[in-house]
Amino acid sequence: MTSVRSLPARRPRRLLSAAAALPLLVGGLAACGYGSEAEDDEPAPSGGAGAGEALSADEVSIGYFANITHATAVVGLQDDGLIRQELGGTEASTQVFNAGPSAIEALNSGDLDVTFIGPNPAINGWAQSGGQSLRVVSGAASGGASLVVDPDVVRRVDDLAGARIATPQLGNTQDVALLNYLADEGFEVNPQDGTGDVEVYRIPNSEIPAAFDGGDIDGAWVPEPTAANLVSRGAETLIDEGELWENGQYVVTHVIASQDFLAEHEDVVEAIVRGVVRTNAWINEHPEDAKAQFNAELAALPGGSELPAEVLDPAFAHVEFLNDPLAATLQAGAEHATDAGLLEDTDLTGIYDLSLLNRVLAEEGLPEVTDDAGLGVE
Repeated sequence: MTSVRSLPARRPRRLLSAAAALPLLVGGLAACGYGSEAEDDEPAPSGGAGAGEALSADEVSIGYFANITHATAVVGLQDDGLIRQELGGTEASTQVFNAGPSAIEALNSGDLDVTFIGPNPAINGWAQSGGQSLRVVSGAASGGASLVVDPDVVRRVDDLAGARIATPQLGNTQDVALLNYLADEGFEVNPQDGTGDVEVYRIPNSEIPAAFDGGDIDGAWVPEPTAANLVSRGAETLIDEGELWENGQYVVTHVIASQDFLAEHEDVVEAIVRGVVRTNAWINEHPEDAKAQFNAELAALPGGSELPAEVLDPAFAHVEFLNDPLAATLQAGAEHATDAGLLEDTDLTGIYDLSLLNRVLAEEGLPEVTDDAGLGVE
């Protein structure tokens, strides 16, 4: 356990769990104070097959998170969702994870074949396996992350000095984004224990709203719907992460497949990618219906509940659903993690195989993705 110096209270505080009271290395990417509250490392399974004959595999195990940034999976993998339809008689056994590392562990152990996931867990999984475990086969979503703060404490960037800012997990995508931003602004922070000019707390998304309400943190760099949840509780947006990227786009969710499964069952992975492309198109064409279906599916998960409109509407509007995995932003994210001391310099060449995606896009009459940042399969 990492020791940290105690922090002065700025607002009346209430007792929190140890995980929320200290900036410890804690996992968890739950449904942000609403929605599913399954245990951090215990996936909630479900399954089912569509109509038609099975493909080359009778079953495929697919993982995702119960987040708006994973709405492609939440909507597309419902009982009559477009991803399930594309799989035909191949059963899709789904697992809902709360943290990227547990999904990567499941993929590496063979318990998971395909998963929707953020860029940094994919980078870490690639690095840990020496480039042998996974390939990125499609994009899913861009955007949807912000630094939101208590306006009574932080009104501008300079006010971050001495502030207590949460991220969902040490080394996760938002954690790396915060550390990189703080370094660019001249703040010094120990990346491991979170101490320094700004105090970085690693708290599961599901506990961040309570920490904010209790005055234990002054803000958080978080994905949707946590950001919108905090804004509904009085926080204000200090930094929309899209402002830091060219064209406002950066990968927040993409689709990865086990290399072994991809080699043995290319047709199954292609069907999933086709379902992703068609689900993204449907979401973009029917945003109101997509929000309603996402909320209904969220409530159906174990321990789940719907998001209120004041959270759901702005959160959904903050995420762009697209097929391009935005490879250049993954490369930049890896460089940020390396600069922060959270990742050793890693050759990512071969992490992308976009051949199936481009085949599907051509069939759909859509432009192919030609930029893999030089990280495609050789």
